Amino acid sequence: MRTLIEGGKIVNEGKCFEGSIVIEDERIIEILNKGQHPEAPVDKTVDASGCFVLPGIIDTHVHFREPGMTEKADIESESRAAAAGGVTSYFEMPNTVPQTTTLEALEDKFQRAAKSSHVNYTFFFGATNDNVALFDQLDIHRIPGIKLFMGSSTGNMLVDRDEALNRIFSQAKLPIMAHCEDTAIINRNMEEAKKAWGDDPQVSLHALIRSEEACMASTTKAVELAKKHHARLHVAHLSTADELELIPVSRDNVATNKTKAADITAEVTVGHLYFSMLDHERLGARIKVNPAIKSPVDQFMLRQSLNDGRITTIATDHAPHLLEQKQGGCAKAASGMPMVQFSLPTMLELVDAGILTIERMVQLMTHNPALLFEVHQRGFIRKGYQADLTIVRPKSPWTVTQDVIQSKCKWSPMEGHTYNWRVEKTFCNGHLVYNDGVVDQQYIGQPLAFR
Repeated sequence: MRTLIEGGKIVNEGKCFEGSIVIEDERIIEILNKGQHPEAPVDKTVDASGCFVLPGIIDTHVHFREPGMTEKADIESESRAAAAGGVTSYFEMPNTVPQTTTLEALEDKFQRAAKSSHVNYTFFFGATNDNVALFDQLDIHRIPGIKLFMGSSTGNMLVDRDEALNRIFSQAKLPIMAHCEDTAIINRNMEEAKKAWGDDPQVSLHALIRSEEACMASTTKAVELAKKHHARLHVAHLSTADELELIPVSRDNVATNKTKAADITAEVTVGHLYFSMLDHERLGARIKVNPAIKSPVDQFMLRQSLNDGRITTIATDHAPHLLEQKQGGCAKAASGMPMVQFSLPTMLELVDAGILTIERMVQLMTHNPALLFEVHQRGFIRKGYQADLTIVRPKSPWTVTQDVIQSKCKWSPMEGHTYNWRVEKTFCNGHLVYNDGVVDQQYIGQPLAFR
């Protein structure tokens, strides 16, 4: 099957130009400038006039809740939401039930995804205080890295012993993605807040409890450990201006499949870019996440860092909960929000606001994730690469209502919001998995390959 996508503006490797793309089965076989024609006849033509054609978004930080919490979400529902949002590949996190901290649990997730994931998939392996011996048995061609919770109360996934942390940083051959918050500081802040405001302090105080101090203390420790052991550290969901000072400026290199980024890199989430703590007044616990969304100054500095080389990737930390679990304040309301379906339109809104260019957005959401984690033949519009492509249309207003939400939890902090950019089509491995509001629920994506 040969498909021609013609008439759109292709955004790729720092350039935006009008042209066409020819797909043959799963792969891109031609990239044509305006006026050029395919070398051979095509079976199908997709008119992308007035649209932008992007590499499929790679979301390197999602929680799909399967196994063990499937009342909130599962691989099928959340990969469907991903497809509807132009996301063609995801990296899922290990804090499920059971946790992905054994080889058996890791294999179980791959088997589940092979039956139900509508887009491409992989899974992080979770570090604990006691499982470093398993690192050498991990298939580095199959998974992106090790997820380390340096601030978490999720079962035994909080790694808080210095001996264990040193073993992890010294023995991990894969990138370490770290959640950095100091649990002792958070517990102290929560105790003080409860004394002042009762057993469930209002959610507007969340950023004071999961404070800048807690983030800085933990991120500082992670950076020191990475430098000491020459490890590859990717700090997840950076949330403060101060933490940015710990991250070296990297230089993107999109000419090859190797990155010249520093060994210490950082991620920012769409939520931390789009919201500030002031939005709790309007949205309450719907935007309660860990680490907390911070001040407008932090938000401004995070936005600035998108263009200066300190932020390497943009992800969602997509984390669905049932809406009843999001009721209450700092102590009772669950932390996390579903955003995988709306991350691309939200970032395109920031493009319209002049925060970054569409070329830079593509760099941070597709190229850099592929480069940093060494994803094989994805993340770029290149001849011979897998045809993971997203077609988006500007100046096409639509409003988020419950009926368009694909996530199983059926709510979003973006409900009622009107976007001006619309995801029209998503191609995954050359297959049209999402088309104008409809997900092909028969299609199953592929496991990602690395290095």
